[in-house]
Amino acid sequence: METCNILGVNIAVTNLNEAVNYIEENIDKLRGDYICVSNVHTTVTAYENKEYREIQNGCALALPDGKPLSILSKKRGFKNAQRVTGPDLMGELFKESGKKGYKHYFYGSTEETLELLKTKLKEKYPKLNIVGMYSPPFRSEVSIEDNNILNEINDGKVDFLWIGLGAPKQEKWMFIHKHKVNAVMFGVGAGFDYYAERIKRAPLWMQKFSLEWLYRLMQDPKRLLTRYVTTNSKFIYLIMFNKNSKKGLDK
Repeated sequence: METCNILGVNIAVTNLNEAVNYIEENIDKLRGDYICVSNVHTTVTAYENKEYREIQNGCALALPDGKPLSILSKKRGFKNAQRVTGPDLMGELFKESGKKGYKHYFYGSTEETLELLKTKLKEKYPKLNIVGMYSPPFRSEVSIEDNNILNEINDGKVDFLWIGLGAPKQEKWMFIHKHKVNAVMFGVGAGFDYYAERIKRAPLWMQKFSLEWLYRLMQDPKRLLTRYVTTNSKFIYLIMFNKNSKKGLDK
Protein backbone atom coordinates (compact mmCIF):
# COMPACT_ATOMS: atom_id res chain seq x y z
CA MET A 1 0.00 0.00 0.00
CA GLU A 2 1.31 3.44 -0.94
CA THR A 3 2.12 5.96 1.77
CA CYS A 4 2.47 9.74 1.92
CA ASN A 5 5.06 11.08 4.33
CA ILE A 6 3.48 13.83 6.43
CA LEU A 7 5.71 15.41 9.08
CA GLY A 8 7.79 12.25 9.07
CA VAL A 9 4.86 9.84 9.46
CA ASN A 10 4.08 7.41 6.63
CA ILE A 11 0.33 7.81 6.22
CA ALA A 12 -1.41 5.12 4.16
CA VAL A 13 -2.94 6.23 0.87
CA THR A 14 -6.19 4.31 0.86
CA ASN A 15 -9.95 4.40 1.42
CA LEU A 16 -12.31 2.58 3.76
CA ASN A 17 -13.19 -0.32 1.46
CA GLU A 18 -9.59 -0.87 0.42
CA ALA A 19 -8.39 -0.78 4.04
CA VAL A 20 -11.02 -3.32 5.13
CA ASN A 21 -10.20 -5.62 2.21
CA TYR A 22 -6.48 -5.34 2.93
CA ILE A 23 -6.97 -6.25 6.59
CA GLU A 24 -9.21 -9.22 5.81
CA GLU A 25 -7.00 -10.55 3.03
CA ASN A 26 -3.87 -10.27 5.16
CA ILE A 27 -5.30 -11.06 8.59
CA ASP A 28 -2.92 -13.93 9.28
CA LYS A 29 0.13 -11.87 8.28
CA LEU A 30 -1.08 -8.99 10.43
CA ARG A 31 -1.55 -11.02 13.61
CA GLY A 32 0.73 -9.66 16.32
CA ASP A 33 1.08 -6.35 14.51
CA TYR A 34 -0.78 -3.09 15.04
CA ILE A 35 -2.66 -0.46 13.06
CA CYS A 36 -2.63 3.22 14.00
CA VAL A 37 -5.56 5.53 13.41
CA SER A 38 -3.68 8.76 12.80
CA ASN A 39 -4.84 12.36 12.97
CA VAL A 40 -3.38 15.87 13.24
CA HIS A 41 -2.67 15.46 16.95
CA THR A 42 -0.79 12.16 16.63
CA THR A 43 1.11 13.38 13.57
CA VAL A 44 2.32 16.60 15.21
CA THR A 45 3.22 14.63 18.34
CA ALA A 46 5.21 12.20 16.19
CA TYR A 47 7.00 15.07 14.44
CA GLU A 48 8.11 16.46 17.78
CA ASN A 49 8.97 13.15 19.43
CA LYS A 50 11.35 10.76 17.67
CA GLU A 51 10.37 7.76 19.80
CA TYR A 52 6.68 8.21 19.06
CA ARG A 53 7.43 8.80 15.38
CA GLU A 54 9.19 5.43 15.27
CA ILE A 55 6.16 3.83 16.92
CA GLN A 56 3.84 5.35 14.31
CA ASN A 57 6.10 4.22 11.48
CA GLY A 58 6.56 0.79 13.04
CA CYS A 59 2.92 -0.14 12.54
CA ALA A 60 1.47 -2.18 9.70
CA LEU A 61 -0.72 0.76 8.64
CA ALA A 62 -1.14 4.36 9.76
CA LEU A 63 -4.63 5.19 8.54
CA PRO A 64 -5.66 8.82 7.86
CA ASP A 65 -8.37 9.29 10.46
CA GLY A 66 -7.92 13.06 10.32
CA LYS A 67 -9.26 14.52 7.08
CA PRO A 68 -6.43 17.10 6.79
CA LEU A 69 -4.08 14.13 6.31
CA SER A 70 -6.02 12.77 3.32
CA ILE A 71 -6.46 16.28 1.87
CA LEU A 72 -2.72 16.92 2.11
CA SER A 73 -1.99 13.53 0.55
CA LYS A 74 -4.20 14.50 -2.42
CA LYS A 75 -2.41 17.82 -2.78
CA ARG A 76 0.88 15.93 -2.91
CA GLY A 77 -0.28 13.88 -5.87
CA PHE A 78 -2.08 10.92 -4.30
CA LYS A 79 -5.43 11.46 -5.99
CA ASN A 80 -7.09 8.40 -4.47
CA ALA A 81 -6.34 9.32 -0.86
CA GLN A 82 -9.43 9.32 1.34
CA ARG A 83 -10.15 9.55 5.04
CA VAL A 84 -10.49 6.30 7.00
CA THR A 85 -11.90 6.97 10.46
CA GLY A 86 -11.54 4.64 13.41
CA PRO A 87 -15.32 4.37 14.03
CA ASP A 88 -16.02 3.69 10.34
CA LEU A 89 -13.36 0.98 10.23
CA MET A 90 -14.75 -0.60 13.39
CA GLY A 91 -18.27 -0.60 11.96
CA GLU A 92 -17.23 -2.29 8.73
CA LEU A 93 -15.28 -5.00 10.55
CA PHE A 94 -18.17 -5.52 12.97
CA LYS A 95 -20.49 -6.08 9.99
CA GLU A 96 -18.03 -8.48 8.38
CA SER A 97 -17.79 -10.38 11.65
CA GLY A 98 -21.42 -11.41 11.42
CA LYS A 99 -20.62 -13.22 8.17
CA LYS A 100 -17.14 -14.52 8.96
CA GLY A 101 -17.17 -15.12 12.71
CA TYR A 102 -14.31 -12.83 13.68
CA LYS A 103 -13.61 -12.67 17.41
CA HIS A 104 -13.12 -9.37 19.21
CA TYR A 105 -11.54 -8.16 22.44
CA PHE A 106 -11.83 -4.62 23.84
CA TYR A 107 -9.04 -3.25 26.01
CA GLY A 108 -9.25 0.18 27.61
CA SER A 109 -11.63 2.84 28.90
CA THR A 110 -13.68 2.39 32.10
CA GLU A 111 -15.77 -0.55 33.29
CA GLU A 112 -18.89 1.58 32.94
CA THR A 113 -18.11 2.44 29.32
CA LEU A 114 -17.30 -1.19 28.51
CA GLU A 115 -20.64 -2.35 29.92
CA LEU A 116 -22.45 0.21 27.79
CA LEU A 117 -20.31 -0.72 24.80
CA LYS A 118 -21.16 -4.41 25.11
CA THR A 119 -24.88 -3.68 25.39
CA LYS A 120 -24.95 -1.30 22.42
CA LEU A 121 -22.83 -3.54 20.21
CA LYS A 122 -25.03 -6.56 20.89
CA GLU A 123 -28.09 -4.50 19.98
CA LYS A 124 -26.60 -3.31 16.71
CA TYR A 125 -24.54 -6.39 15.79
CA PRO A 126 -26.29 -9.42 17.38
CA LYS A 127 -23.83 -11.90 15.87
CA LEU A 128 -20.73 -10.07 17.05
CA ASN A 129 -18.47 -12.46 19.00
CA ILE A 130 -16.99 -10.54 21.93
CA VAL A 131 -14.42 -12.76 23.63
CA GLY A 132 -13.68 -10.31 26.43
CA MET A 133 -13.34 -6.76 27.69
CA TYR A 134 -10.86 -5.30 30.15
CA SER A 135 -10.54 -1.91 31.80
CA PRO A 136 -6.91 -1.63 32.91
CA PRO A 137 -5.89 0.28 36.04
CA PHE A 138 -4.78 3.83 35.39
CA ARG A 139 -1.05 4.09 34.87
CA SER A 140 0.95 7.23 34.22
CA GLU A 141 3.31 5.13 32.10
CA VAL A 142 2.60 2.25 29.74
CA SER A 143 3.90 -1.07 31.04
CA ILE A 144 3.92 -4.70 29.94
CA GLU A 145 0.48 -6.20 30.50
CA ASP A 146 -0.19 -8.93 33.03
CA ASN A 147 0.22 -12.39 31.48
CA ASN A 148 -3.31 -13.32 32.54
CA ILE A 149 -4.79 -10.74 30.17
CA LEU A 150 -2.46 -11.66 27.32
CA ASN A 151 -3.29 -15.34 27.83
CA GLU A 152 -7.00 -14.56 27.84
CA ILE A 153 -6.63 -12.81 24.48
CA ASN A 154 -4.48 -15.53 22.95
CA ASP A 155 -6.41 -18.47 24.42
CA GLY A 156 -9.63 -16.90 23.12
CA LYS A 157 -8.18 -16.91 19.58
CA VAL A 158 -9.05 -13.25 19.18
CA ASP A 159 -8.87 -11.83 15.66
CA PHE A 160 -9.21 -8.12 16.39
CA LEU A 161 -7.94 -6.48 19.57
CA TRP A 162 -9.34 -2.96 19.97
CA ILE A 163 -7.30 -0.61 22.17
CA GLY A 164 -9.02 2.46 23.60
CA LEU A 165 -6.43 4.19 25.76
CA GLY A 166 -6.15 7.45 23.85
CA ALA A 167 -3.08 8.72 22.03
CA PRO A 168 -0.18 8.41 22.51
CA LYS A 169 -0.66 5.76 25.23
CA GLN A 170 -2.54 3.29 23.01
CA GLU A 171 0.16 3.34 20.32
CA LYS A 172 2.88 2.82 22.93
CA TRP A 173 0.90 -0.07 24.40
CA MET A 174 0.56 -1.74 21.00
CA PHE A 175 4.23 -1.21 20.25
CA ILE A 176 5.48 -2.90 23.43
CA HIS A 177 3.00 -5.76 22.96
CA LYS A 178 3.81 -6.33 19.31
CA HIS A 179 4.02 -10.10 18.64
CA LYS A 180 2.96 -10.80 22.24
CA VAL A 181 -0.66 -11.26 21.19
CA ASN A 182 -1.87 -13.31 18.25
CA ALA A 183 -4.41 -10.74 17.09
CA VAL A 184 -4.49 -7.62 14.92
CA MET A 185 -4.32 -4.59 17.22
CA PHE A 186 -6.08 -1.30 16.50
CA GLY A 187 -5.67 1.95 18.45
CA VAL A 188 -9.07 3.58 18.13
CA GLY A 189 -9.09 6.36 20.72
CA ALA A 190 -12.65 7.56 21.27
CA GLY A 191 -14.11 4.68 19.26
CA PHE A 192 -15.29 2.96 22.44
CA ASP A 193 -17.19 6.07 23.52
CA TYR A 194 -18.84 6.42 20.11
CA TYR A 195 -20.15 2.87 20.06
CA ALA A 196 -21.13 3.04 23.72
CA GLU A 197 -23.07 6.16 22.66
CA ARG A 198 -21.45 8.24 25.37
CA ILE A 199 -20.48 10.79 22.74
CA LYS A 200 -21.96 11.48 19.33
CA ARG A 201 -20.20 11.70 16.00
CA ALA A 202 -20.42 14.92 14.05
CA PRO A 203 -23.08 15.24 11.33
CA LEU A 204 -21.89 14.12 7.90
CA TRP A 205 -21.71 17.69 6.60
CA MET A 206 -19.24 18.58 9.38
CA GLN A 207 -17.18 15.48 8.65
CA LYS A 208 -17.12 16.43 4.96
CA PHE A 209 -15.74 19.89 5.71
CA SER A 210 -13.12 18.69 8.22
CA LEU A 211 -15.06 20.08 11.18
CA GLU A 212 -15.47 16.92 13.23
CA TRP A 213 -12.82 18.23 15.62
CA LEU A 214 -15.04 21.26 16.30
CA TYR A 215 -18.02 19.03 17.10
CA ARG A 216 -15.93 17.00 19.51
CA LEU A 217 -14.61 20.20 21.06
CA MET A 218 -18.14 21.39 21.74
CA GLN A 219 -18.87 18.11 23.56
CA ASP A 220 -15.69 18.11 25.67
CA PRO A 221 -14.15 21.62 25.67
CA LYS A 222 -12.33 21.29 28.99
CA ARG A 223 -10.23 18.34 27.83
CA LEU A 224 -9.82 19.11 24.15
CA LEU A 225 -9.50 22.91 23.84
CA THR A 226 -5.78 23.16 24.56
CA ARG A 227 -4.98 20.11 22.46
CA TYR A 228 -6.87 21.24 19.38
CA VAL A 229 -5.74 24.87 19.51
CA THR A 230 -2.10 23.86 19.98
CA THR A 231 -1.78 20.92 17.59
CA ASN A 232 -3.99 22.33 14.82
CA SER A 233 -2.01 25.59 14.83
CA LYS A 234 1.30 23.72 14.83
CA PHE A 235 0.17 21.49 11.98
CA ILE A 236 -0.75 24.45 9.77
CA TYR A 237 2.51 26.25 10.56
CA LEU A 238 4.69 23.20 9.97
CA ILE A 239 3.04 22.30 6.67
CA MET A 240 3.15 25.84 5.34
CA PHE A 241 6.35 27.34 6.68
CA ASN A 242 8.77 24.84 8.23
CA LYS A 243 11.32 23.54 5.74
CA ASN A 244 12.10 20.55 7.97
CA SER A 245 8.48 19.36 8.08
CA LYS A 246 8.83 17.12 5.06
CA LYS A 247 11.77 15.38 6.69
CA GLY A 248 9.94 14.82 9.97
CA LEU A 249 12.89 16.05 11.98
CA ASP A 250 12.76 17.48 15.47
CA LYS A 251 13.28 21.22 15.58
